[in-house]
Amino acid sequence: MPSKDDQNDWYLTEDVEQFLARAGEFLRSRPAPHTVHLTVTETLRSRGPRIYGDADPEFGVLAGKGRGTAGVRGAFLRTPPHPVCLTPLTEEEAGALAARLAAAGRELPGVSADRDTAAAFTEAWRRRTGAEGALRQRMRLYRLGELTVPQPVPPGRARVAGGADRKLLVQWFEEFCAEVGEPGFRDAEEWADEHVERGDVMLWEASDGTPVAMAGTSPEVAGQVRVVAVYTPAHLRRRGYAGAVTAEVSRAALESGAQEVLLFTDLANPTSNGLYQRIGYRPVSDFAVYDFG
Repeated sequence: MPSKDDQNDWYLTEDVEQFLARAGEFLRSRPAPHTVHLTVTETLRSRGPRIYGDADPEFGVLAGKGRGTAGVRGAFLRTPPHPVCLTPLTEEEAGALAARLAAAGRELPGVSADRDTAAAFTEAWRRRTGAEGALRQRMRLYRLGELTVPQPVPPGRARVAGGADRKLLVQWFEEFCAEVGEPGFRDAEEWADEHVERGDVMLWEASDGTPVAMAGTSPEVAGQVRVVAVYTPAHLRRRGYAGAVTAEVSRAALESGAQEVLLFTDLANPTSNGLYQRIGYRPVSDFAVYDFG
């Protein structure tokens, strides 16, 4: 059972700048496992605190005791209504956080973290609140090694999505979110505007110029870029479009100077996991998302 002192080692705030002032160096020290925290906080800084929902985000930093970077051992963020997102924690640290948040009256819909941390926090939350956790998704984080373009390359070419593609991006992002079980994760129009502005979504065009697949990247933070929103409409799948556009958006990230190119896959989808490994992505660690009943 975590002690009251362990619980009080957690510093809580709703201010992203205060969070990064305390945890930024720690997050940047291991950009791959902290990729979600790095990219989400960058989006909150650039797009506003309610870009992911109608409530202010919540953050926490675990003060260090001789371990970690700059006196930090762990961190969390939450952008309501989404699950709390944790950095790797020990079972004791996860228990202390669950105790602190439960005592503060926080209501959590779930947790997203590396596999062991997510399981530990889910069990600690059940003990504290009685809420049962249900495993929603198992994911794997990959890092790009040597880029290999899948063969044969389908007819067509990759190009950067522009303003004329906005309506299509909105539609495809909505379909993508629905398919991965995250409807309403982001406002699709804001998402499209943001990525058109940055020029970091690529489309694969068939020979006749018709867009048939897309893939984007997150902003570069701490040398890492994450491939996001890889999507092909259902009737156009199994033709190599997703692999082709993912390879090209990964190449563009490397050419832009990214030191690490990352992506998440759903472990329930063996096709996508096999595809990304053929492109050159190698496993880093496994993650899990639990919903709290």
